[in-house]
Amino acid sequence: MRSFALATVLAAAFALAGTLTFVYLNPAEEVVEGPPPLQQADVETIVRDYLIENPEILEEVSIALQEKRIAEEAERRIAAIAENQEALFNSPLDHATGNLQGDVTVVEFFDYNCPYCKRGHADLVDLVASDPNIRLVYKEFPVLGPGSVEATRVALAAGRQGRYLDMHKRLITLRGPADTETALAEARDLGLDMDQLEADMQDPELMRAVEEAHRLAGELGITGTPSYVVGDQVIVGAVGFAELQDQVATAREETCVTC
Repeated sequence: MRSFALATVLAAAFALAGTLTFVYLNPAEEVVEGPPPLQQADVETIVRDYLIENPEILEEVSIALQEKRIAEEAERRIAAIAENQEALFNSPLDHATGNLQGDVTVVEFFDYNCPYCKRGHADLVDLVASDPNIRLVYKEFPVLGPGSVEATRVALAAGRQGRYLDMHKRLITLRGPADTETALAEARDLGLDMDQLEADMQDPELMRAVEEAHRLAGELGITGTPSYVVGDQVIVGAVGFAELQDQVATAREETCVTC
């Protein structure tokens, strides 16, 4: 009601502001001028006085603006996901686990030094274990400094030896910072060929997966970790097992053509 009242005040004020001085003839054929038009200053005074008397309207406007921006961002992300389907869900640069022929793919953008990613790792493990039709794709998205970049480099190099998932588990559950030293120590403990690993780490092609993840993050408006893509939705933050499960169920319903 307040918003309607404000709209009415504004409409009336601007209508009056646009009114021209008019004339009309009275029975005595005398020319009589009407009231002068409302000036901009008069409109501003009316609006200002109304807002001072009803300041809660400003809160309503702020909430409405925020909701509009959220809706616009959601629509923009849906379009970006549609435009980047292959790179998001089927890139040959990425590593995946779960059911590789699953009907729903969950994509995670993560950083090995992100405490929320470490917390969310257990939720992803439980999610895959609870649903035999989930495919989980990892997007290496190191945003927390040089240590994160170097840990990612080691993980991707381990992938050249078929041990990415083992290295990923070690690094995402590592206590303390992940960097070159700690990542290489984990690689040795896994029994990897260290000469090959260090040679692969120098290959410029190794980090193409990171470059692609950063490009996709920019397209989707992702700036932090963890962030997930499920169906046509971007989910930001360690939202927990139940929320991820709900998002998977929603994506499955939207893609089911025989249900």
